[in-house]
Amino acid sequence: MNSISQRIAEELNVLPQQVNAAVGLLDEGATVPFISRYRKEVTGGLDDSQMRTLEERLRYLRELEDRRAAILKSITEQEKLTPELERDILAADTKNRLEDLYLPYKPKRRTKGQIAIEAGLLPLAEALLADPTLNPEAEAAAYLNAEHKIETAKDALDGAKYILMEKFSEDAELLGKLRHFLQQEATLSARVATGKDTDTSQEVQKFRDYFEHDEPLKSTPSHRALAMFRGRNEGVLSIAIKVGDEENRVGHPCESMVAEHWSIQDQGRAADTWLAEVVRWTWRVKLLTHLETDLLGELREKAEEDAIKVFASNLKDLLLAAPAGQKATIGLDPGMRTGVKVAVVDATGKVLDHCAIFPTPPFNKIRESEAVLVNLCRKHNVGLIAIGNGTASRETEKFVKDVLKAHIDITASSVIVNEAGASVYSASEFASKEFPDLDVTIRGAISIARRLQDPLAELVKIDPKSIGVGQYQHDVSQSQLARSLDAVVEDCVNAVGVEVNTASAALLARVSGLNSTLANNIVEFRNQNGAFTSRTSLKKVPRLGEKTFEQAAGFLRVANGENPLDASAVHPESYSVVEKIAQKNGRELKGVIGDTNFLRGIKAADYTDEKFGLPTVTDIIKELDKPGRDPRPEFKTAQFQEGVEEITDLIPGMILEGTVTNVTNFGAFIDIGVHQDGLVHISALSNTFVKDPREVVKAGDIVKAKVMEVDVPRKRIALSLRLDDTPGEKVEGPKGGARNNSQNQNRNAQRNNPAPAAMGSMGALLQQALKKK
Repeated sequence: MNSISQRIAEELNVLPQQVNAAVGLLDEGATVPFISRYRKEVTGGLDDSQMRTLEERLRYLRELEDRRAAILKSITEQEKLTPELERDILAADTKNRLEDLYLPYKPKRRTKGQIAIEAGLLPLAEALLADPTLNPEAEAAAYLNAEHKIETAKDALDGAKYILMEKFSEDAELLGKLRHFLQQEATLSARVATGKDTDTSQEVQKFRDYFEHDEPLKSTPSHRALAMFRGRNEGVLSIAIKVGDEENRVGHPCESMVAEHWSIQDQGRAADTWLAEVVRWTWRVKLLTHLETDLLGELREKAEEDAIKVFASNLKDLLLAAPAGQKATIGLDPGMRTGVKVAVVDATGKVLDHCAIFPTPPFNKIRESEAVLVNLCRKHNVGLIAIGNGTASRETEKFVKDVLKAHIDITASSVIVNEAGASVYSASEFASKEFPDLDVTIRGAISIARRLQDPLAELVKIDPKSIGVGQYQHDVSQSQLARSLDAVVEDCVNAVGVEVNTASAALLARVSGLNSTLANNIVEFRNQNGAFTSRTSLKKVPRLGEKTFEQAAGFLRVANGENPLDASAVHPESYSVVEKIAQKNGRELKGVIGDTNFLRGIKAADYTDEKFGLPTVTDIIKELDKPGRDPRPEFKTAQFQEGVEEITDLIPGMILEGTVTNVTNFGAFIDIGVHQDGLVHISALSNTFVKDPREVVKAGDIVKAKVMEVDVPRKRIALSLRLDDTPGEKVEGPKGGARNNSQNQNRNAQRNNPAPAAMGSMGALLQQALKKK
């Protein structure tokens, strides 16, 4: 445990005591949000980001320790554990290093080398390696053995070769050297599979950028790596790791490294040629495949980690998008043949009304639809109209705006809403329980309305993987992806806080310390006994004990409850601090809350004690200043340009407002209102060099973009956030500075290879959004 804590402390640049304290709390069942918010004194102020990293590294290092223990046990049982080997195993800091050390002792099927040893050929192999002046054929003649079918000198030498090949290929130090060399110097090479180069199908052609592609292994970005791996999985590509020009070279540099490690040199001695052949076979037969598999595995693992980080970052931005507020809202799920599904919800999201209208082709029942919409707006005092951004969204938006212009007494605002995942929710078990008597299409309209009111509260009902802001989400480790996304949802929900009297079971289940069972129990108790009047009354909920209450209470809100602090993020365990502040200053408890001038004049240090330190008291004062503050930004929405509703309406040079829907490692996708997201490549995000697109934009941002290229047949739109760019002009990189040839080549390579393969829900966008030069 100490070694794990020390290592994590070094990685996070914090003290081991802080790590030990955090690990202790995690092992006791405390959640990351609870620890980072309410146990700052214990951990020395570790924030939620540090705690998430700590939690993930703790999991990895504990798995490493478990594997280390298993390896030591196995080698000990074989009676082959030496003090030197034990030292090396205990010092191994990665799983690869551990497996390299274990390789010679790992139980395996009988190999040719083991069979040769059983045939008595080990002395021959050792003699030729130790003394290359010996004549291999002459020495081998002494090892003929009919019982083991060693009938010729060649048979004996082949057996000796297999023995040395296994010896050479299982040396941990050599494996480490070769792996490092390849990591730094190798090229990742992709080629079209035999017979696929003439296949014109879309399934094959989407990988055409990689039919003959080479780039440094160490700098291959995650999106291109995952594209190539998908191409290989679909039988379109082959992938290899190469060093230099292998086709026109006699020897491989790795063969030289093997020879050097074992002090094998060609000095014209009798056994030198035979030993060189052993080295060549060792590399080509044993090491090349093994190391290539390892390195490609490492590349995939890193690419998956990057892709998961992209997904997690986008998900966080989407979950923390600004809520439009608690207003009666109409949700419209647009459609053509099936009409526009309509649902009305009140300020709390309760369904009031639903129907379908047909203002779009082929029906064009505009008058009838207008009458229905106007009646609903007036009947329910509607303040917002949410329009899903799917098929017929712009047609529906135009119809709604025309209606609002014609009826000035209706003050509702119309907003285009990203409906990704709404169909998943509408067909889910949760939606079936919530609305058993409603059609799935109406459920979708309800979800769209609620998503505008409060994106977080609605999106928690959907599997995070179905929200559609990922990069190659179906190609990565699904367990790791789920764990990461669940952590994001948990952090977002607890950062905002949850009103216990209106929250759904799905939202409550994401609160620190709660689970689905407890969330359902809270809702059931609320339904049977009425609204909770205090946080302490939560203890009456079945199975919600003291430990759970401790973890959850600070993140649950009770508006207009018996204690005004129940509507804040002040934890019940800290109420005494607020009471102390009020009493010491002769103030009423209610009068303290929100009194900025008073709160800024008090000193946190005056209210600390052995239980509540300065960090906690400081947080309490900040919360009292803005009780229940919402960390989400102010609501605003993009204004799509009238008359620009289809990709055919786009003209290069247009400057349009849009919403960032997704951010990847190679750029950002923007909804500009034409049913097809456009792509701003990383090179066109800013006038300065951009390493990470998220430095410039994030999902949900409202931006202005210039149309650079439009490819109608392939439904691809290239955009630029550099509004002074000229359509058709070659991108030369950031403005204001020249770029050398290698930089330009790298930039062009990025533009030409933005990951053409599909990537889960991003696949269609990528295939249809980028017009490559």
